[in-house]
Amino acid sequence: AATCLTPSNIYKEGTIGIPFPDTFYKIVRIGTHDEVPYNTDGEICISGPTVMMKYINNPEETYQALRQHKDKRIWLHTGDIGMLDEDGFITIVDRKKDMLIYKGYNVYPSRLEDALFKHPAVSNATVIGKPSRGVGEIPKAFVILKPGAKASVEELIEFVNQEVVHYAKIRELEIVDEFPVSPAGKILKRILREKEVKKINSPI
Repeated sequence: AATCLTPSNIYKEGTIGIPFPDTFYKIVRIGTHDEVPYNTDGEICISGPTVMMKYINNPEETYQALRQHKDKRIWLHTGDIGMLDEDGFITIVDRKKDMLIYKGYNVYPSRLEDALFKHPAVSNATVIGKPSRGVGEIPKAFVILKPGAKASVEELIEFVNQEVVHYAKIRELEIVDEFPVSPAGKILKRILREKEVKKINSPI
């Protein structure tokens, strides 16, 4: 962990910058307190005077989020997956709750979504982890096409999979007219997952 490592006027595209002075931060292996090397995915943890003290009337959530590490500091486990570079800049990769695990590999839906958005026919896209026996979860994509645009499921899968590592390849893709969204317009991935689980568990 470290405080501000670089002058505040330095900017790196794609990063969220550097922490405030007197704020400590580190990237830990998911599910542990162990720091990972530079430019390695892990959970972002922060400690300092700006960090909350607790969740009001919710000790379980407080316990999950605030942990004391070996250095005796109290660290907030943010739930954000990110990377730290040698200059102290943090890049957010995804939310921990959205990460899926395929054959033991961590797969980040946001990276697959970014790849889908590069296709000229794609208007919107989201990726979830669909439970699959023997492998844990498979990446399944849902895509909304632009008005008048045409693209096949096979074409979109091939377009994305040529850009990603073997374990992160999209295994299923569905073209839809709309996504379930919250009042604020956020895609409700939870509902998409629940529908997939119901399909799996439904009798033929």
